[in-house]
Amino acid sequence: MRRLCHRRLVLGVLILLPLVLAQAQHRSTQTFYKRVLLRDQAQAAGQSQVASPDPSEWSRLQSELQQAQNKLKDWPNLVRYRDANSQVPPPDSGKARVLFMGDSITDGWGRRYGNFFPGKPYINRGISGQTTPQMLIRFRPDVIALRPALVVILAGTNDIAGNTGPMTLEAIEDNLMSMAELARANGIRVVLASLLPVCDYIKPQMPRRPPEKIIALNAWMKDYAARNGLTYLDYYSAMLDDNKMLKQELTYDGLHPNDAGYEVMAPLAEKAIAAALLGPPSDGSGQVTCKGTAKTDKQILNEPCSGNTTPIRKPPKGARNEQ
Repeated sequence: MRRLCHRRLVLGVLILLPLVLAQAQHRSTQTFYKRVLLRDQAQAAGQSQVASPDPSEWSRLQSELQQAQNKLKDWPNLVRYRDANSQVPPPDSGKARVLFMGDSITDGWGRRYGNFFPGKPYINRGISGQTTPQMLIRFRPDVIALRPALVVILAGTNDIAGNTGPMTLEAIEDNLMSMAELARANGIRVVLASLLPVCDYIKPQMPRRPPEKIIALNAWMKDYAARNGLTYLDYYSAMLDDNKMLKQELTYDGLHPNDAGYEVMAPLAEKAIAAALLGPPSDGSGQVTCKGTAKTDKQILNEPCSGNTTPIRKPPKGARNEQ
């Protein structure tokens, strides 16, 4: 009886074992294929993410591409003020029109921060990010064609930063001289504005705009203005702190002025403009000819100055700081 039960047990094991092994193998196969399927799905999802970035990233890339294409088509950005220039009326004979040429510091004046001389016949022709070669190209349509009595030029910080490629101080000076010469050849008085200091209190600014280069360019502008009868506008000294950096309370990023910064700049600009309009005019050759006595905008525009004449100074050959 025991032998019979043992045989039946062995027989049952022999019959059931293949079934159990087959079922286990089937489960293992199912698990394997599930893992393969999950892996493939994960890879497909990853490839899909690479091929299709999120909408905000895609929009940013499209915007950057469009900006690059626009810059290639119009490097000096002549189109920026083309329509606005066509709407500017002839200057009022009783008021001296003043035009501000510059980069983002000019561009943002009254548009992002500060007030841009309310009630004054002043025109803003700043373009963010620009360098002196770009401004030189657009100087005729954006300055000369609008027939201002005076132009305030604030330019050079983006040249130092290399916005349009490496620039030497000598190249920047050449472009500033060319703008001044174009202005004076067209009877426009010139105010050369110093570069502002920068600071690293908020974000790093000094590595791209080394203070020693800013100081050197400002010193050149001051000397050039003195030698050529121009007016030098010193923003730099008024905005410098004890650490020889831009005062933190005057900026929102260490480079551009905030409302408080423009409040410091505005009266300095007004003072320089008044001095330039009442000072000696140009005879068109870029040389000082006399000391004026006119007291009103109308007299400045319509009456010749009188007083002691100054002989025209001819520069020595090869001189960089004389016209």
